Amino acid sequence: METTDYPLSEVPKDKRKGLLSISVILLGFTFFTSTMWAGGSLGQAFAFEELLSAILIGNLLLGAYAAALGYIACKSGLNTALMGRFCFGEVGSKLSDVILGFTQIGWYAWGTATIAIVLVKTTGLSESFEIPLMILFGFAFCITAMIGYKGLDWLSRIAVPAMMLFILVSLYTGLVDAGGLSGLMGQEPSESMSFAAAITVVIGTFVSGGTQATNWSRFAKSPQVAVIATMAAFFVGNGLMVLTGALGSLIYQQADIVDVMLAQGFVVLAVLMLFLNIWTTQDNTIYNFAVAGCNLLRTDRRRLVTVGGATIGIVLAVGGMYNMLIPFLVLLGTFIPPVGGVIMADFWVKHGGSYPKLQEASLPAFNWTGLISYAIGSAAAYFSPVLPPVIGVFCAMLCYAALDKALAQQPALGEVQG
Repeated sequence: METTDYPLSEVPKDKRKGLLSISVILLGFTFFTSTMWAGGSLGQAFAFEELLSAILIGNLLLGAYAAALGYIACKSGLNTALMGRFCFGEVGSKLSDVILGFTQIGWYAWGTATIAIVLVKTTGLSESFEIPLMILFGFAFCITAMIGYKGLDWLSRIAVPAMMLFILVSLYTGLVDAGGLSGLMGQEPSESMSFAAAITVVIGTFVSGGTQATNWSRFAKSPQVAVIATMAAFFVGNGLMVLTGALGSLIYQQADIVDVMLAQGFVVLAVLMLFLNIWTTQDNTIYNFAVAGCNLLRTDRRRLVTVGGATIGIVLAVGGMYNMLIPFLVLLGTFIPPVGGVIMADFWVKHGGSYPKLQEASLPAFNWTGLISYAIGSAAAYFSPVLPPVIGVFCAMLCYAALDKALAQQPALGEVQG
């Protein structure tokens, strides 16, 4: 019988996992190439002390956002897609399913294209191998996701310690090549970027992942485990990726850890890092797509949806998704965070910190409070000149709280008038 990982229901208490299991999966998720590229853009624009401040603040905000959702996920046993039924309605939640699913399939396409293109460049293969490799890896990387939580856990327990070791070796070598801390602090920025824009870039690197990290934090044995594991991944893990990219850009003019390791002469480690780095994020990403897809279609055939998503990702990869990363990051940073803001307000303000059982809840087709709040939060993020992700979350939360309070007072007003 297929292990479904409960795509349409709460995770039972007896199926919950400990801190190590949740942490390695989430760390494997946040160890991702594109995050280092974003870090590289920061490395060229700031002096070392300012760079560290931007990375610290940006990842602290990102970690706090993801951890707040992780707490809710553990308390309720629900993921973001299922929480969407409460805050957007039975039919309205399909909007968040489409948005969340689209972002994850976009990342999957980008990662599939990345490994094929980088592997061809690294090994000197003919460019004619790129498309066949995209097809091969596009289907191969979804195998652990098809297995489910156990498959992701198994891979991450092996890959995360190995990647951490590779990164530390590379960072130490880079520090030596740069002449130590004094050499790094003497580096002059060659590009310009505002501090607020830098924090936005840091948050945007993985805010879509933070919104859907609930797929694993809901498996946590306790809210404390969920919060610690999420902060470890999104504050420490993502922060390490941004820092690695920034330092690589400063020292070697290369943001990607694979390119840096090649420059350092670690060819074998570079190829291993490429595979582990991409694989541990790809399987999490397509798992996220499958969860959103199952809720959208109201089916528990998670494995079939996983393969279907991988197929779409391959088509996008072959079609050139690789060249659209920066516009895609901007899109994610604007329209994903307000979903989390609506969920937080719905959970704490409307439901008092406790959702009823999903199967027993009587939910409307459309929760207009949630949908309107999401629209306002997205608009605020889109037009905000500073920190769009943060503005989007807070505007969505405040709007939901205000609308919910106003609607709750309506019957009382009617009784007084009567």
